[in-house]
Amino acid sequence: MLLKLIRNSLGQIVIFIDYLTRPKQLQRPADLQEEVNQITKTMALYQFQACPFCIKTRRTFRRLNLEIETRDAINNPQHRSDLSEQGGQIKVPCLKIDENGSTEWLYESNDIIRYLDDRFGTDVGKEKILEP
Repeated sequence: MLLKLIRNSLGQIVIFIDYLTRPKQLQRPADLQEEVNQITKTMALYQFQACPFCIKTRRTFRRLNLEIETRDAINNPQHRSDLSEQGGQIKVPCLKIDENGSTEWLYESNDIIRYLDDRFGTDVGKEKILEP
């Protein structure tokens, strides 16, 4: 019980610090941003709100100005079940990517961040963004 209280308190502190230190959002031309938004509608992040690795991943969403749905895999039984049954394990963060009729489940915050940076980063041309 005490350990849970400490963990929850630390989690709230981490969330607060994240809020205070959020990165600036990448600015794109409106038409390119709309294309990015359409692509990211096919993605969802399974996460725990206070997980440091999930926070790190969500910070990348903000930095790259990505609108990716977040799904609570600890408090929502359906999301937890989807993560377990379709993704193969209950491990967060996990980015679900639905493209070209197939689904990929990408685990590990560093792998997710690398994928997003490669696909949507500032040095990426318009052609690269549109490619899966």
